[in-house]
Amino acid sequence: QVQLVESGGGLVQAGGSLRLSCAASGGTFSGYAMGWFRQAVGKEREYVAAISRLSGAATYYADPVKGRFTISRDNAKNTAYLEMNSLKPDDTAVYYCAAASRTMPVVTWQVDYWGQGTQVTVSS
Repeated sequence: QVQLVESGGGLVQAGGSLRLSCAASGGTFSGYAMGWFRQAVGKEREYVAAISRLSGAATYYADPVKGRFTISRDNAKNTAYLEMNSLKPDDTAVYYCAAASRTMPVVTWQVDYWGQGTQVTVSS
């Protein structure tokens, strides 16, 4: 059983930056592909970014965040990160960390474990 705990969310002005962290425990972190999803009020949970297991050589990004967000991982620290720059009000959502054993998670059904979420609010 893998436990995921997100941190780093908060309130930021448009154009600002935040760095989310996802600390994993209870499993072999390097063996899981990791991802970030987000859910805004009244909307479905949507994919944001994903990174491959082991070295994290492969990364994917949803179109709305390409060029602004960067996903990374540090296997020595059992932690995944989401660096978010040039934030927009449309980025306001609860951000969830996800771990997947079979493939890079780009849809919710590919996720094996979820974190509890961290709120990101971008003011205009």
